[in-house]
Amino acid sequence: MYEAIIFLIEGFEEIEAITTLDILRRGGVNAVSVSLTGEHVVKGSRNISVTADLIFDELDDPSYAMLILPGGPGTANYKNHELLLELLRIHNSKGYRIAAICAAPTIFGMLGFLSDKTAVCYPSLESQLNAAKISQAPTFTDGNITTSKGPATSIGFALELVRIIKGEPEAAGVAEAILAN
Repeated sequence: MYEAIIFLIEGFEEIEAITTLDILRRGGVNAVSVSLTGEHVVKGSRNISVTADLIFDELDDPSYAMLILPGGPGTANYKNHELLLELLRIHNSKGYRIAAICAAPTIFGMLGFLSDKTAVCYPSLESQLNAAKISQAPTFTDGNITTSKGPATSIGFALELVRIIKGEPEAAGVAEAILAN
C-alpha cells in the first residue's frame, strides 16, 4: 500500500511535485505519482513532461495514504476532477492526511476544509483559503492538513511530510543528507 500519493494535473508546478516525490522516497516513504489526465505523461507549468507512476484509474485503495497536491497554474484544473475532489472529501472527513503547496491549498479552501484551521499558500492567493487563519511560516501543519507557500518551500514541505509519515529521526537524516540543515 502507498504511504503518499502525489497527483499530477496539466500545468502542475514541477519543482513542487518532483522535489516532494524525491524527498519522500529518500525518506523511505512508499510514494507514487498519479496522473489525473488519463495519460501517463503529464506536462507541467514549464512544459516539462513527467511520466507518472500510475493513472488515476489504476490507483488501488488509497484509503490511508497521504494525498498531496502540488500547485502551479494547473491548480484550477483540480476543480474539474470530481473523482479527486470526492477522494479529498472522504480523506478529510476521516481525518486522514492531506497536503498541498503553493496555489493548491486553495482547493482545500474551496472544499471548506480550512475553517478553524491555520494554513499557508502562495501569498497572493491567501484570500482563497476561506476562513483559515493565515500563518507566516513557510510550511504549516494543523491537524491532518499540511500546507506550504510555494516552489522555494518545497524542500521544507517535503521534509515535514517525511516527519509526519516516518518520524523526526528519518526527516532529520534526509535533511542532513541533502544539506538542508
